[in-house]
Amino acid sequence: MILDIINKKANNYELTKEELETIFMGYLKDEVKDYQMSAFLMAICINDMSDSEIFALTDIFIRSGEVLDLSFIDAIKVDKHSTGGVGDKTTLIVAPLVASCNVPIIKMSGRGLGYTGGTIDKLESIPGFKVDLTEEEIKRQAKEIGIVITSQTKDLAPLDKKVYALRDVTATTNSIPLIASSIMSKKIAGGADKIVIDIKVGNGALIKTEQEAERLSSLLIKIGSYYQKEVRTVISNMDRPLGHSIGNKLEVLEAIEVLKNKEKGHLLELSIDLATKMVSMGKEIIESDAKKEVIENLETGKALNKFIEFVKYQGGDLESLTIESKVYNIKANKSGVLKDINALSIAKLSESLGAGRKNKEDNIDYNAGVVIKKEIGDEVKEGDILANLYTNIDNPKFNLEKIFEIS
Repeated sequence: MILDIINKKANNYELTKEELETIFMGYLKDEVKDYQMSAFLMAICINDMSDSEIFALTDIFIRSGEVLDLSFIDAIKVDKHSTGGVGDKTTLIVAPLVASCNVPIIKMSGRGLGYTGGTIDKLESIPGFKVDLTEEEIKRQAKEIGIVITSQTKDLAPLDKKVYALRDVTATTNSIPLIASSIMSKKIAGGADKIVIDIKVGNGALIKTEQEAERLSSLLIKIGSYYQKEVRTVISNMDRPLGHSIGNKLEVLEAIEVLKNKEKGHLLELSIDLATKMVSMGKEIIESDAKKEVIENLETGKALNKFIEFVKYQGGDLESLTIESKVYNIKANKSGVLKDINALSIAKLSESLGAGRKNKEDNIDYNAGVVIKKEIGDEVKEGDILANLYTNIDNPKFNLEKIFEIS
């Protein structure tokens, strides 16, 4: 039976929901082996999936575990998701911005597996911050301060978690249907009414082309509609790192500077755009009115105060958030104009310094990372510092030409 289903997809035939359920739920129960599921996932990557297959798979993922009941909040529940990128600390900025506008945020986030840490890794780098909350703690915090960010529960879409771990090691992460089902199953199981999704596209992202990003956007909106959930998307560039800092503590510190309204540029603009969409959806107001409120709360410090309140409520001590590592410099080897900063190369460098993990069991050095000191378009002189490297590794190796293009 399993072999028949694999062959059917390998020969580009559409599968029924029952066939998809047989193979995927069989995998969750260890009745389907890794090598069989690997072959099946590769067949999906090669032959794609129809909309009806994608809707069915999303439903199978959702029903593999629990669905959170957020009915205790008497308001529209809005969530956000990013497909992942280099230096992406937008949740740390967007969540307090939105919560400061009286739109409740209950967000389940994950740890990173790959070049950089995830949102939970970043928050865990704050001394004392508690990321594992019980259902009672989540409810109390949501009612009292309107913002919660906690690690994903084991029972939320467990099938997706198991399938993703296999995709990660079998070169099957770039399938648009599998990405769409993975994202939406977690968001719907997480209890959101409305969802904003930031689709990263570029060399530092999972999605490499604008065409792929447009297709993913269309699928996410279709799946949302199927489940009567409003979905809005933003397609953002990931050829260059988002902001100046890459690394867990470093990104928290940069997010604080943005909330202090001391940083300009793409990170701030994207954060305002995402927060605007969430507030617009949560309050059912037009985006121009939502944007005014978001910017006002940034400028008055209301969003920063909400971040401080949130961190304190979950046990974090921002005063103890200091970087404890050696610092090395990358210096320009010639004079000219800085033409490009390669996001993927920066991500790989950050991981080599200790800021990411290759395996789930790996420990992260929360102090490690990269701070970029120049902007694209800047004139640089030979010997100018292009980046600071924070690490406890002696004499870290890097390839300047792969990271910075000067001409």
